[in-house]
Amino acid sequence: MTSAIILKDLSIAYGETVITHDISLDIAQGESFALVGESGSGKTTVLRAIAGLAPQWTGEISLLGATRTHGIDKRSVRETQMVFQDPYGSLHPRKTIDAVLSEPLAIHGVSNRGERVEAALGAVGLDQRFRFRYPHQLSGGQRQRVAIARALMLEPKVLLLDEPTSALDVSVQAEILNLLKRLQREQNLTYLMVTHNLPVVSFLCDRLAVMRHGRIVEIATADQLREGNFTDPYSRELYAASGGAPA
Repeated sequence: MTSAIILKDLSIAYGETVITHDISLDIAQGESFALVGESGSGKTTVLRAIAGLAPQWTGEISLLGATRTHGIDKRSVRETQMVFQDPYGSLHPRKTIDAVLSEPLAIHGVSNRGERVEAALGAVGLDQRFRFRYPHQLSGGQRQRVAIARALMLEPKVLLLDEPTSALDVSVQAEILNLLKRLQREQNLTYLMVTHNLPVVSFLCDRLAVMRHGRIVEIATADQLREGNFTDPYSRELYAASGGAPA
């Protein structure tokens, strides 16, 4: 099976502080993979390094068969996009939804912007009435749909999802998770998701890596998660604290 993301001995630092230690993963194209663990375990830092937002790292990052360099490059941006935790904070408050969705197309010189914006809104379940509204005129769930649409504007193959439902209430969380599942199926996307919510992992993901203190302590399948079948003591502790992860 072809790999979408390969990490080899990835250690990431901010200044003198090393956040992650020797992270190694191989995530297949079309797979949905989760990084779980307590706050401060380094989960989001891994996403930021893959996205080019944490440039101080050693090891190897490979995306869709190409070795990633430090910093941000256009090829990586087109193929790998990130959806952030806070949909309101990640959208410019003074730009319309049309402007937000058109911006990545303009940066990369993509034509047919109006048609692409309309198609993206439709793909995430928003009609054209939302196109010229501002973020504050949308609900939290609608803003997250816009954030997902923006991530899809350049037709990437990989989405990095940083706690994409944690800022939403429970009913809206379910809607966004169903949307993500449908988009993955329709567009053959690969997901790498950070979350602390094990039921979300059980619903959306094929496999997960449990992180603690910047290291991976266990990699397990979704079936192992549903059964609570972990080998590492910390993984079992995390599972027990969550109340289990029903299918």
